[in-house]
Amino acid sequence: MPVLTLTTDWNQQDYYTGAVKGKILTSCPDATVVDISHQIQPFNLSQAAFVLRNSCFHFPPGTVHLIGVQALPEPGKGFLIVRAGGHFFLSADNGIFGLLLHNEPEKVVMIPVNDPPDKSPLEQVLELTGYACELMKGTDPAILGEVVESFEKRTPMRATIDESVINGSVIYVDSYRNAITNISEELFRRVSKERPYEILVQSNYFKIKTVSKTYSDAPEGEMLALFNSLGLLEIAIHNGNASELLNLKVGSTVRVRFSDRKM
Repeated sequence: MPVLTLTTDWNQQDYYTGAVKGKILTSCPDATVVDISHQIQPFNLSQAAFVLRNSCFHFPPGTVHLIGVQALPEPGKGFLIVRAGGHFFLSADNGIFGLLLHNEPEKVVMIPVNDPPDKSPLEQVLELTGYACELMKGTDPAILGEVVESFEKRTPMRATIDESVINGSVIYVDSYRNAITNISEELFRRVSKERPYEILVQSNYFKIKTVSKTYSDAPEGEMLALFNSLGLLEIAIHNGNASELLNLKVGSTVRVRFSDRKM
């Protein structure tokens, strides 16, 4: 049974989602349509990439992922079909694949659009569902457009190392208002070398001296840091709202400073 996922910034109350689902099921009545998220902040490609990257590859190989964030191409650009990791992704050529994929895609196909467009924004997205249905039927994406080597890629925010400091930042705030950073456990262990450390949140204003294993390691209402299920350093408050209370948002600074003496 073919599977198609939707990741958009349309919100559930908008009619766009219903129109797209109806079009998909009319063209591909056997398809299973799964909502990954319709709560992406408007035009927020980084948030969309984070949510999709950490969920899409749990779906069966051959799943088609339709991305409706910054859904319309800029003048002179088109839509892309990208095959990566045995999955297919459809999106405007807006840079999201540089944020979404760790490795180079297996194939990229450009679907051209008229410039200026002769269809409304919704009509263009509905037209894209036809390509999604072709992919679910097993059609080679190369038949659907032009294979290209060059396309827009945005660069994700990465943690950097400066002597004995890891300089990171918040890349996502989850529904519990925990702040997830771009500091990986692998990077932390590699730089640490079992040295003492302190985690500095919002410059030097808040300091954490240890990494917890669970949220309950800290007393209720207290700040803590842990490595989450993604292997990323997360700043939280036990049963509290870290984002609001610590004034954390995407882009906020989080650093890990190591001392030279051994633990």
